[in-house]
Amino acid sequence: MRVLALTKYGRLGASSRMRTLQYLPLLAQHGVQLDVHPLVPDAMLQARYDRGRYGPAALLLAYTRRLRDLLGAGAFDLLWIEKEALAWLPLPLEAALLRRRPYVLDYDDATFHQYDLHRAAAVRRLYGRKLDGLMARAALVVAGNGYLAERAAKAGARQVEIVPTVVDLERYPLAAPACVAPMEPARIAWIGSPSTARYLQAVAEPLRDLARRTPFVLRVIGGGQVPLPGVQTEAVAWSEATEVPSLQGAAAGIMPLHDSPWERGKCGYKLIQYMACALPTVASDVGANRDIVVHGTTGFLARSPQDWVEALARLLQDAALRQRMGGAGRSRVEQGYCLEVTAPRLARLLRQAAESAQGGRL
Repeated sequence: MRVLALTKYGRLGASSRMRTLQYLPLLAQHGVQLDVHPLVPDAMLQARYDRGRYGPAALLLAYTRRLRDLLGAGAFDLLWIEKEALAWLPLPLEAALLRRRPYVLDYDDATFHQYDLHRAAAVRRLYGRKLDGLMARAALVVAGNGYLAERAAKAGARQVEIVPTVVDLERYPLAAPACVAPMEPARIAWIGSPSTARYLQAVAEPLRDLARRTPFVLRVIGGGQVPLPGVQTEAVAWSEATEVPSLQGAAAGIMPLHDSPWERGKCGYKLIQYMACALPTVASDVGANRDIVVHGTTGFLARSPQDWVEALARLLQDAALRQRMGGAGRSRVEQGYCLEVTAPRLARLLRQAAESAQGGRL
């Protein structure tokens, strides 16, 4: 079966890398051949990180390529689309372009809120239900968490399946417990991108309070230099080759979030990365974090600034607790948050979507 995967990014974009690209070899083993065509290639995304925006010429070229991909989709059995084919294209036009082949939509965040919660009334009126319309026409909607799945079901999607964002365990070998020198401060890890590093400001005050009680270094992987006065930070560049060793050996991994509709759509991938590295986690009690973190077993869910301080202080001061929670987290990943579990299921779902739309001819 041939599938045209219309991703948003190339390998540099975490959502496309983890929701689609990492599945290529395992899906091929199950008879699903993917042709991946990103809307935003790596060079274009890197330029956005460097300059803060996309250039108009680059955007025009990206949209032209995507239109060409859609017009040539007839050679494939199925389209697998990350979020939407073309952002800001009105629903009637995008729906017309997608009529050539059955399609699957994949969501790992609440992209629909960029439209239905937009500050401009005209945008809300014209685009507020765009993604709902695409979901209703899809052969299948794959959602990364329950919040996204609920939206798809309310939109009238004919089939909705929850597939979490997962890790490839072969890239996460278990490391020996880190040996920290007596005078060396422990590390707390955060991993993300320049666009998500802003969430660290949500725990700036708890981290300052913690630093006054217990020495530690906050390792920021992929987020650049983050201003957190009173907190010792270490900025580490992200790369696919170094992200795992950059995490290993930390005392804990953190995932602060605001409690708002957009954040409820996030799929908690960094928590799964921490757990795969056998790190205990501390996360805001929001959205998918509640599904991933088993409070008191694999880590802690924090509702208040004091919760953050107390949870991190306990982990920094108790090596046995860190080891116990880290081991429980790793086991949880092995049981349900890894490619080895989700790839066979995803292959089956894609094949069923194509067969149901084409009368079982595949």
